[in-house]
Amino acid sequence: MRSLKAVLVVLSLGSLAQAHIGSPDIYLDGKAGPYELFVTIRPPAVIPGLAELEIRSESAGVREIHAIPLPMSGPGARFAPVPDLLKVSPQDSHFFTGSLWMMATGSWQVRITVDGAQGRGILAVPVPSAPRTTKKMQFQLGLMLSVLGLFLVGGLVAMSGAAVREARLRPGTIPNAKARRRGRIGMSIAFLIVIGAVWAGNAWWSSEANSYSQNVYKPLQMSASLNGSVLKLNLSDPGWLKPPPGRIPLFTRKMDDLIPDHDHLMHLYMLREPGLDMVYHLHPDLVSTGVFRLHLPTMPAGTYNLYADVVHATGFPETLVTKVNLPEIEGRPLSGDDASGAAEPWSTGPLPSSFRLPDGYTMQWMKPAGQIHAKEPLLLTFKLTQPDGSAPRDMAPYMGMLGHAAFVKTDGTVFAHIHPTGTVSMAAFMLAEKQVTNPSNTSSADVSGMNMPGMDHANTAHAALPNQVSFPYGFPSPGRYRIFVQMKHGQTIETGVFDAELI
Repeated sequence: MRSLKAVLVVLSLGSLAQAHIGSPDIYLDGKAGPYELFVTIRPPAVIPGLAELEIRSESAGVREIHAIPLPMSGPGARFAPVPDLLKVSPQDSHFFTGSLWMMATGSWQVRITVDGAQGRGILAVPVPSAPRTTKKMQFQLGLMLSVLGLFLVGGLVAMSGAAVREARLRPGTIPNAKARRRGRIGMSIAFLIVIGAVWAGNAWWSSEANSYSQNVYKPLQMSASLNGSVLKLNLSDPGWLKPPPGRIPLFTRKMDDLIPDHDHLMHLYMLREPGLDMVYHLHPDLVSTGVFRLHLPTMPAGTYNLYADVVHATGFPETLVTKVNLPEIEGRPLSGDDASGAAEPWSTGPLPSSFRLPDGYTMQWMKPAGQIHAKEPLLLTFKLTQPDGSAPRDMAPYMGMLGHAAFVKTDGTVFAHIHPTGTVSMAAFMLAEKQVTNPSNTSSADVSGMNMPGMDHANTAHAALPNQVSFPYGFPSPGRYRIFVQMKHGQTIETGVFDAELI
C-alpha cells in the first residue's frame, strides 16, 4: 500500500507539473524603469481564460499602470493591441489590479507599462500559458439544465402533435379518431427527430470536450536509472498538443531546444523522503537528445524525489518529476555549483527561524509578523552570518544570484524553485526583457552572455554583496512546507532548512 501510494503521488505530480509543481501563480519583484514593482499573476486554469493581475508599487509617484498579454515571440509580440488600464485601489494608491485574457497555449509575457513622476518604465513578465484542467459543470446547474431540457423536449413533441392533430380544425371542434392517430404519429416522429438532435449535439459536445482534454498540459516525462554512481535521466514526450492531420499547431514543444538557465541546461533537486532531511541541488549534463547523465556525489541511501527544471528556446519552462531508490553512494565530492544540505526530518517538529550550519555559520529566516496565509504575496528574507554573528565579508553570487530557494510541501504536491527576482524562469525573463530593450527582435534568441537581472551589483568587482536575500512567493495552499535556501560565501555554498505551517 505504501508503494502504491508513492506511485500515485508521482503520477499526480506529473499532471500538475508546469514550470513548478502545484504552484501556478507567478510572483516577481522587479523594476519597470525607475519603478520598483511587486507583481502577482494568477494564470487561468483553462485556455482561453482570464488571468488575474495584482501589482504593488514600492515606488512613489506612479500615476497609471497598463498591461497587455503578448506571445513571447513571433508577429504577435510586435503588433500588440491597446493595453488595459489597471484599476487603482481606493484604499491604497500603490495597489493596482486587473484581468487579462490569455487566449492561446504557449509561452507568453505580460507587458507592464508604468507612467509616473519619473517618466515611463516597462517590465515584461513571462507567463507559461497552458490549460491545466477541464472545468466540470456544477451539479446544481446540471440538474437545472436537465429539467429545462426535458421541458423543452416535451414541449416540442406536444406542439408537433397538436399541430398535426388540431391545426386544421375549427375552434371548439373535437378531433376524431383519425386526427388523434395522426397526432400520435406526428408526436412519435417529432420525438425521434428531437432525440436524434440531442444525440448529435451530445456527440459533437463530447468530441469537442475530448479534443480540448487533449490540450490539457502534459509535461515531459522523466525516468531515472542507476549504473554504479552514475544517474541517467531519460526524457520522453507523452504527445502533448499534437494536432489532427492537416492542422497547423499553434504551439509546438521540442526535445532538442533546451537553453541554459543560470549556465545549466538542467537544475536537479533530489529530496530524500519522507522526512525531506537531505537535499541535493545538482546539474546533470546533456549527452544526447532527451538524455542527461550525472555522476552522483557521496549520498546516503534512501528514496529520493527528483525535480528537474528545464527551459525551452521559446521561453516555456517545465519541471519534470520522478523517483529513484538509491543505495549508499560512494561518489565524487561536490564541486562547481552543486550543493547539498541536511536537517532533522520535518515530522520531528518545527525548526526554529535560525538554522545552524555545519561550519558554524548561521542562516536566519526573518519571518513576517503574524500567521502566514495561503496565496498571500510575500517577500521572504533570509540572512547569513558568521560564527561571531557578523556579516561575512566574502559573500559571492550563487549562479549569478544572491541566492536560490526551493519551497516544498511535505505531502509532495508542491515544489517551486525560486530566485530573488521571483518564480519565473530566469532564461524566460531574460528573453522577455530583451524584447523590451529591442522590440524588433521577437525571435526565441539565445540568452547566453546576457546579464542576470537584479544582479548589477554582483558584477561590480569591488562592491561587497549583502548577506541577506529575499524571495517573492505565495504559498499556494494550506499545510506544512519545508524551505531550502542556498547562499554562497567564498567557495562555500550554504544550505539552510526551514519549516512553515500555512493556514
